[in-house]
Amino acid sequence: MKTYHLSKTITTLNVLLFLSVYYCFGQKAVHPDAQYAVGELIQKKANGFKGIWYMNQPSNDEYAYKYSGGLGTYPANHRPFAIYSEDSKKTFFCFGGTDEANTTLYHNVSYYDHKKGRIANPTILLDKKTTDAHDNPVISLDNEGYIWIFSTSHGTSRPSYISKSKKPYNIKKFELVQATEIDSGQTKAFNNFSYFQVYHLADQGFIALFTKYNNKGQRVIGFNTSADGVDWNQWQVLAHIEEGHYQISAEQNGKIGVAFDYHPKGKGLNYRTNLYYLETSDFGKTWKTASGEMVNLPLTDKQNPALINDYAADKLNSYLLDIDFDASGKPLILTITSKGYEAGPQNAPRNWTLSQFIDGQWANHVVTQSDSNYDMGSIYPEKDGSISIIGPTQNGPQAFNPGGEIAKWTSKDEGKTWSLAQQVTKNSEMNHSYVRQPRHAQPEFYGIWADGHARKPSISHLYYLNEVGEVFQLPRESKKKFIRISPQPNTP
Repeated sequence: MKTYHLSKTITTLNVLLFLSVYYCFGQKAVHPDAQYAVGELIQKKANGFKGIWYMNQPSNDEYAYKYSGGLGTYPANHRPFAIYSEDSKKTFFCFGGTDEANTTLYHNVSYYDHKKGRIANPTILLDKKTTDAHDNPVISLDNEGYIWIFSTSHGTSRPSYISKSKKPYNIKKFELVQATEIDSGQTKAFNNFSYFQVYHLADQGFIALFTKYNNKGQRVIGFNTSADGVDWNQWQVLAHIEEGHYQISAEQNGKIGVAFDYHPKGKGLNYRTNLYYLETSDFGKTWKTASGEMVNLPLTDKQNPALINDYAADKLNSYLLDIDFDASGKPLILTITSKGYEAGPQNAPRNWTLSQFIDGQWANHVVTQSDSNYDMGSIYPEKDGSISIIGPTQNGPQAFNPGGEIAKWTSKDEGKTWSLAQQVTKNSEMNHSYVRQPRHAQPEFYGIWADGHARKPSISHLYYLNEVGEVFQLPRESKKKFIRISPQPNTP
């Protein structure tokens, strides 16, 4: 396997020189959000859980930004942030961390030990040398238990990295992987990818869905595969309609489902609309709609067989939140629709809508409403056949900004009607945002998210909850190797 091992004796300067030589050949000018273009391998204990605070697009009004807050588990189209291993009885997770002053983005890795009921103090794997939460990492596990961290980049100005743990189920030390991809028949470094979503299939390897930016800055969505995580094949475009897309994905029993929107021509990236769906059950060889109609890639017309909802006709923006499968393998897609991109009541209502493929056709049902386009929650298909959604649907201390108070909504009639089953957090000082479900989630570690002030820079805490809705705040400061946490008193 082609990996680089960096010993303790290598200085920071040498690490930076090494990374710059290998990863930065041909990189473009630094993105405005970037402080630096080159990452630094750290590999030390974090001594606590400090989440990144991030803002995007100042709005010069009472809401301060288009969106902002504690975004350690942002964005919706990075996945997964956490994954359970039955062999080790641990849920491994990563998140966007930072230092005490929020001056940089750390890629942190930790795990919850289900047998012992404790959390490992995180390892700081990488300093991404930016404060842009779009560079947050994602995680995967291979057949042998090695942990893979994919360090993404927001656009082409900063390099991306792939790291692999030196030992199975162990977060202490990682190696940088010298990954390659095929590009027009040539082998080149695989060192730039955005909005990464990765799944390891036991008998085939990795399949990743991600974005590449073209020379016009448009987000082109596609996928790639690799048997070993080192040598990647030719990236294949799923869709390039007008000015590009966002996509989210899920995997169940080898089937990959992808939901995506599109950016209308001439309106800019703040406008995203429509909802599309495709799936593959043969590792990306063929793609079809939920009804089984085969499609030829890439999709280039906004009216195509993958279209679920024509929100453009209703002049609505559509924001992708989550996607999953029910017990029968049918897709469930969660979105928010609104009248515009700006924060504030003028773009209400913001409807949380679950789109389901039932009896051979798509059905849409409104779950609830919230006050921000960037309120994000996760779908939980329950064992009893009901469907739950956990997310920040309740008003928080910073109204009309991302996040709020976390609640659980449940439907017992295939998504047709919904009821508020539980308010998970209350009386919070800062908004909670981006609740992420681990892959193969277990009752003890059922979701993870962060909080933060949504109108000004602040500290950010990380949280997890169990299946009954107890909330556990991870300590920002701790030198213990393992940490035991009691649930917060205002939870069940």
